[in-house]
Amino acid sequence: MGLVTDIMATYRSPRRVMRRHLDEGPDESRALMYLLLACGLGFVAQWPRLRREALMDGSVPLEMRLGGALLGWMFIAPLAMYAIAFAARLVARAFGGRGTGYSARLALFWSMLAAAPLGLVTGLITGFIGPSLESAIIGLAGTAVFCLIWWFSMIEAEAGGVLP
Repeated sequence: MGLVTDIMATYRSPRRVMRRHLDEGPDESRALMYLLLACGLGFVAQWPRLRREALMDGSVPLEMRLGGALLGWMFIAPLAMYAIAFAARLVARAFGGRGTGYSARLALFWSMLAAAPLGLVTGLITGFIGPSLESAIIGLAGTAVFCLIWWFSMIEAEAGGVLP
């Protein structure tokens, strides 16, 4: 299936999509591509908010804000995501999970990519109306969806562990 089709299918059945990705066999380059795409979309999602902040507070130019976001999303976040995936694998193993490091990484990276459209919507809303209750609710909903997708993906990645 195509990437966009898989993302849409993830919202209906995250475990089925994760199983299909795992059945394709371990391919670290594919997992890394998912991570970098998700981080790239996270960076793009920040643009409207950063533009608004630069217009409202002229003390820091937009280019510097974008440079900081680029550093954070494309260099620091991927390293942090590898550490988080490692920690998630250790926790799953403690609860009887039978997955691998690759399956834990794929579950996290795919979940980030699948939730990225919600991050883009949150970025647009925050850019248009600024920090507000509405943008906080949308951001919280997007975070909840990411957590659910990651939870179900980890269940599938751990293949028959104690997790339901």
